[in-house]
Amino acid sequence: MIERKEYLEKLKIWKDKDLIKVVTGIRRCGKSTLFNIYIDYLKSIGIKQNHIISINLENPDNEFENYKDLYQHIKKQIKDEKQYYVFLDEIQNVPEFQKAVDGLYIIKNVDVYITGSNAFLLSGELATLLTGRYIEIKMYPLSFKEYVDYYQKEADEKIYLNYTNRSSFPYALKLEEESQIDDYLDALYNTIIIKDVSQRKKIADTSMLKTVAKFMFSNIGNCLSIKKIADTLTSDGRPISVHTVENYLDSLVESYVFNKVARFDIKGKQYLQSGEKYYATDVTMRYAMLGRRNLDVGNILENIVYLELIRRGYKVYIGKMGEKEVDFVAENKEGFTYFQVAYTTREKSTLERELASLQNIDNHYPKYILTMDIDPVADFDGIKKINVINWLMDK
Repeated sequence: MIERKEYLEKLKIWKDKDLIKVVTGIRRCGKSTLFNIYIDYLKSIGIKQNHIISINLENPDNEFENYKDLYQHIKKQIKDEKQYYVFLDEIQNVPEFQKAVDGLYIIKNVDVYITGSNAFLLSGELATLLTGRYIEIKMYPLSFKEYVDYYQKEADEKIYLNYTNRSSFPYALKLEEESQIDDYLDALYNTIIIKDVSQRKKIADTSMLKTVAKFMFSNIGNCLSIKKIADTLTSDGRPISVHTVENYLDSLVESYVFNKVARFDIKGKQYLQSGEKYYATDVTMRYAMLGRRNLDVGNILENIVYLELIRRGYKVYIGKMGEKEVDFVAENKEGFTYFQVAYTTREKSTLERELASLQNIDNHYPKYILTMDIDPVADFDGIKKINVINWLMDK
């Protein structure tokens, strides 16, 4: 079992606080396992088993026709005034679940934890009903550092390639053959498409939905507009409207398959409404549709860096500086940090191109070029070129 220490510590911090703990993330990223680890922690500090109520709502044995049945089922188990810890896994499977959650929240000796595999969980009535009363913990598949720690090996290019080839989903660590991993990813992808997208959004044409997803996986890290996607698919013989593309993309983002990244005008200090990019929550899911040939290692690396930035709590944008682009503008309470990502900058022209985007920024926030090159840290008038593996390992 992988501890997922970062997320475990967050749950510990929020324990017994008067807030609902909502753990969100793509299917099979480890939410249920996190709850199990946290429950073990609670037992280790003296919480009795009969004061821990854990229900996996994807288990057919735990089907509830409505929120009232779920609420009453839990309430019957609360028999004294000591603190109870209630864990509801994949809560979105219960109709009007937000009413049951709200009912549990107002019981003084109940600490509520829920998970969901769709951003719908924090939209609509739940957001309205529970505004200011929940904390969201966004969970992702394994980071590169977690992957390396699991295997207890040195972090190098070989294990990085393993990481990008064998999936960051925790269960994939148990699979030895590449073909097994591909089959697992294919099954997982189809479950997400059917359960978290098609059924929830009432999309009948799953074939076209998969076509849009396939297009997005083949264009990771490329600037895209909804119109461009619609025009490209239509010209390829798959007619689709702009409205339908927009609906499908929103659904794929809501199900955490993709992450939408807006653009930011660095000079004008304003957010732009067009030219966004999309990054996959797990880059290896593309193998389920595209195979393993002709992969752009640069775009994959860019995707890995993006995921690491959001894991570290940054708000991330695509930077625009005049006619040039900065791969990532990362913002936190300390200000901005700027990143260029390239698999290698050993070619002089490549290094000059990556430097040029950052040299045009006339402020003193940190600026980095991240590459796979195994070189000493280099400084180009304040722009640091560093090895991305060391950066991913937080060295």
